[in-house]
Amino acid sequence: MTLHWEPAQPHNELPPLPPPVELETKTVLKQAIAASRALAELKKAVELIPKPDMLINTLPVLEARASSEIENIVTTADRLFRHLASEREPDPATKEALRYRHALLEGYRDLESHPLNTRTAEVVCSRIKGTEMRVRRVPGTFIADKTSGEVIYTPPEHEDRIRSLLKNWEEFLHMEEEIEPLVRMATAHYQFEAIHPFTDGNGRTGRVLNSLFLVDQGLLPLPVLYMSRFIIDYKNDYYELLRDVTRSEEWEPWILFMLRGVEKTSIWTTEKIGAIRRLREHTGRFVKEKLPKIYSLELVDILFEQPYCRISNLVEAGIVGRQAASRYLKELASIGVLVEQTIGREKLFTHPKLLDLLTSEADEAEPYA
Repeated sequence: MTLHWEPAQPHNELPPLPPPVELETKTVLKQAIAASRALAELKKAVELIPKPDMLINTLPVLEARASSEIENIVTTADRLFRHLASEREPDPATKEALRYRHALLEGYRDLESHPLNTRTAEVVCSRIKGTEMRVRRVPGTFIADKTSGEVIYTPPEHEDRIRSLLKNWEEFLHMEEEIEPLVRMATAHYQFEAIHPFTDGNGRTGRVLNSLFLVDQGLLPLPVLYMSRFIIDYKNDYYELLRDVTRSEEWEPWILFMLRGVEKTSIWTTEKIGAIRRLREHTGRFVKEKLPKIYSLELVDILFEQPYCRISNLVEAGIVGRQAASRYLKELASIGVLVEQTIGREKLFTHPKLLDLLTSEADEAEPYA
């Protein structure tokens, strides 16, 4: 049992990593093999997509919506995609979820020049919250039951202690290489949530860091693992297992939960990417047959960068000028590939089959008529 923990008292005795228990039990290693295999298949599927923009502009939007929903910030994927293509001001929940997506993509680009560390966490949390976020300096942060108001956890206090724990967290991520990477990810995710280094945004920041760690370790080329979908489905288990590690050092159930999440999410995401790839090929053949004068691979690729398209997307991609871009999109609408919409003063062209693939459980799109 953990002896120095009371929910209403700062958990200043939070043990450093690695914990004094066997992390890689036989059961954990067996599940880690299954999760690694599924993740490897996902990596292969990502590498088969000819243009990474097709994934980097879409799957992180789904992750942003789901991760925000875990924190009771509720919007829809359709609304998020629409506002990515629109200049109109989104509603507050959509705006906050879009900040999550920006944080994930900025963190991913930042990996090229900086290792995953405390600075990364501060940058990611700042983007998520839309204001500068730094490690907590003052006491008073706690987690309470939303219904009863009862305090269920109080994280460590004092900036020096928090930064020391984060330094240990960094070293565990990068130096404990004898521990299987996915086991390290699960262990470090608990630790980050227990440190709770910011006054707000810790859960979403921690989930972004999971995706970035997979890229940092070379397990994925892009941060496209839609892990928050699994956590939403098992939200109560997620929080209860986190608390069990704190209460009684029950590490194995927590690590198994996270590994199963990686496995299930990898399988789901691989199937979704396969469906997008098949739809792209089918759309290319259909457009080439029906509109041979405007067909090009570049035009078809633009239609798959996100499910809402504007005239300016074609212009900025250098495909055609503004007048021709308007005509191209209207011709694509005339054969049923796109649907024209007027939102305020803007013309948006929806790609319904792609939008349905991204926002439903379907893994096949109906053929064009």
